[in-house]
Formats: sequence, structure tokens, C-alpha cells
Amino acid sequence: DLPAKTEIVRTVEINGSQRDLYESIRLAAHAAVRKVVKKKGIAASTIDILSALMKLRQVCCDPRLVPVPSARAIEESAKYEALMEMLEEMLPRGRRVLVFSQFTSMLRLISEGLRQRSVRHVSLTGATPDRQAMVDAFQQGRAEVFLISLKAGGAGLNLTRADTVIHYDPWWNPAAQAQATDRAYRIGQTNPVFVYN
Repeated sequence: DLPAKTEIVRTVEINGSQRDLYESIRLAAHAAVRKVVKKKGIAASTIDILSALMKLRQVCCDPRLVPVPSARAIEESAKYEALMEMLEEMLPRGRRVLVFSQFTSMLRLISEGLRQRSVRHVSLTGATPDRQAMVDAFQQGRAEVFLISLKAGGAGLNLTRADTVIHYDPWWNPAAQAQATDRAYRIGQTNPVFVYN
């Protein structure tokens, strides 16, 4: 029998210049998508629609992800700040945390923030040469936080030393996200697991 698993949805509201950037990209994307749909039809516009949604998701994660010059000047990131606050509360209590994101560039920003705060962590993306070394470092307690690309770490890992899973950004496929959670919530887990979306 597995211990309890608690799923928590944490709403993060964007404000200020981050919100303004979101609105400007949303309005521009809306106009561009309508134009493309009118010209090509809905079926032929899938790439344009997904591209617009991706930019909006990136703005919500952190404006630094958006390849627009005005975005680079924005220093506010509500979700990034919320994550750092959560970790500052959890880590002193001995929590061991997996952080999943679909954006490897977001994982790099989080890693940089953790380094500045002297938080021991490891990362796993598709470019990681030795996956097992990262897993071993986390499982053996040499890292408190494990940053994982959803595609690279969504399956095949056994991370039962983690008792907290944070999905920094929701994945298109809920089954893939659930499979990522199961890296910690599996046979061998002895602690209750908390999953934050």
C-alpha cells in the first residue's frame, strides 16, 4: 500500500508589467490567429494557434522565456517568486522536492535562482549526459531539489526520496503529467506525497 497523496492547485495571479506583457501578447496573438484562420481555415491554422498559446504559457511562467525585446526588461515573475517562496518554506522542514517543467529554459532560470540561494539541486533534461548520476545524487541526499524536464523525466525514474512534486507549468497531456508525479509516488515510497499544480 502506498501512503497518502495530496494534490493541491496553487493559483498564482500575475500583476504589473508581467500582466501588461501578457495582455499585449494576448491581443496581438488573438488578432494574428483570427487573420490566419480567416485566410486558411481552422484546420490549417493549428500551428499558429499552438504558437500563440505557447507564448502566453511562457509569459505566465516567466517573461524572460518570451523571445520579445520588451519581455527581457520585465523583472517581475509571479510564478517564479511563488516557487521560490514555497521552497524557502519547504526545504527547512526537510522536504525533498521534484520540480517539473516542459521548458528547459525555465529550469535553467530556476537553477540559477537556487544557486544564488545556495540550495543543493540537480537537473535532468534531454541534454543531460548521465541521467543516473543525477538520480543517485538526489536519492542519496546530495541534492534537496531535482529539476526535471517533463519529456526527459516523465517516465523510467524511481525518485522515492521525494515527498513533494511541483508541476511548474501544466502539461498538454494530463496523463503525461500524472506519469511524472508517479516518479515519486510509487512502490518504495514511505512518506505522504504532496503534488502542487
